[in-house]
Amino acid sequence: MNILVTAFDPFGEEQTNPALEAVKLLPEKIGEHTITKLEIPTVFNESVDVIKQQLKIETYDAVLAIGQAGGRFTLTPERVGINIDDARIADNKGNQPIDKVIQQNGAPAYFSNMPVKRLTQAIKDAGVPASLSNSAGTFVCNHVLYQLGYLHATTFPHIQFGFIHVPFIPEQVTNKPNTPSMALDTIVKGLEAAITALSEDNRDDTIALGETH
Repeated sequence: MNILVTAFDPFGEEQTNPALEAVKLLPEKIGEHTITKLEIPTVFNESVDVIKQQLKIETYDAVLAIGQAGGRFTLTPERVGINIDDARIADNKGNQPIDKVIQQNGAPAYFSNMPVKRLTQAIKDAGVPASLSNSAGTFVCNHVLYQLGYLHATTFPHIQFGFIHVPFIPEQVTNKPNTPSMALDTIVKGLEAAITALSEDNRDDTIALGETH
């Protein structure tokens, strides 16, 4: 498979983004897959514009976006992206700059069509902590996952699309007491395992990965 792997640049007060640093370290061939790496801005709309431009240049079988989720302990494949883009525009009542966010008649949510349980289990089998997530948050990560679902539904019906969140790396938490982190090489190992588990057959494993909290 030809796979586009995206990662966000640093945002907020952070000088680094573990998602981007991990993606930079991924090999260009993972198993039978050919990997293209793409840095995207942590900005509503602009992030998706960069992805769409790349999708016009080359044909991909899958797009996997990687983002930072500071405070999480594990790598977390995301199950669903929700449509809060239209709500952000409505709440802003037409004021700048939020009204530049994409407004559309998309579904309330789009579920990743990647085998998210298979990916989660593959990461665990590689010895890297992982858990399946049902919330990609309400920031640009969720925006990108939702918009990938919209692109799949309207323009690129052949692609698989998904998102994986990664924790902070240790150097980010030196001044954040009791905040979890994960070594960069461990994150890379987990992402490689997840990508290796992708295939043209995107039927998911029938395993129980639900949470009670």
